[in-house]
Amino acid sequence: MKVIGIVGLPASGKGEFSRIAEAMGIPVVVMGDVIRAAVKEAGLPETDQSLGQVAQQLRDRHGMGAIAVSSISFIRATGAPVALVDGIRGDAEVAIFRQEFPDFHLIGIRSEFPVRLARLSQRGRVDDTLSAEELHRRDEREIRWGLDRALAEADRTLTNDGTIAEYSARVHALLAELQGAT
Repeated sequence: MKVIGIVGLPASGKGEFSRIAEAMGIPVVVMGDVIRAAVKEAGLPETDQSLGQVAQQLRDRHGMGAIAVSSISFIRATGAPVALVDGIRGDAEVAIFRQEFPDFHLIGIRSEFPVRLARLSQRGRVDDTLSAEELHRRDEREIRWGLDRALAEADRTLTNDGTIAEYSARVHALLAELQGAT
């Protein structure tokens, strides 16, 4: 099984990457869904603060790779020759996926802060932060989890600061290349 992982700061383009993969028939496992389920189970509102607290608690209790470990069964359950895992937040998770899936490819997505901040006001997710200060805090939290180290380990990097059409074309080409290499 080939597993493609994507990593990037908030609003860098991970969700769009996943939507394109799904449209191409590649099943997507979203690591954030593990956290959202834990937030719901705890009876907390689905806010950035609740999601961040629960994610930190899971990592504190079970290690920095806890969410990756919880995602493995969902990835395998797709039964697909190629699957995508969205929402990698740290190098500990990358290490777990590389160990579990020998054919693992990590794609880093980079986008400048002002571009990401503008996207947050447009996408309308419940956990989106809208101020620059809140986005800086969210970036810092995810960097503490090892996101910057995970980005540095990417096998390929895409920059997403242009138009959606430009980014979409690059994602399609990369996914077609990776699918063809199975």
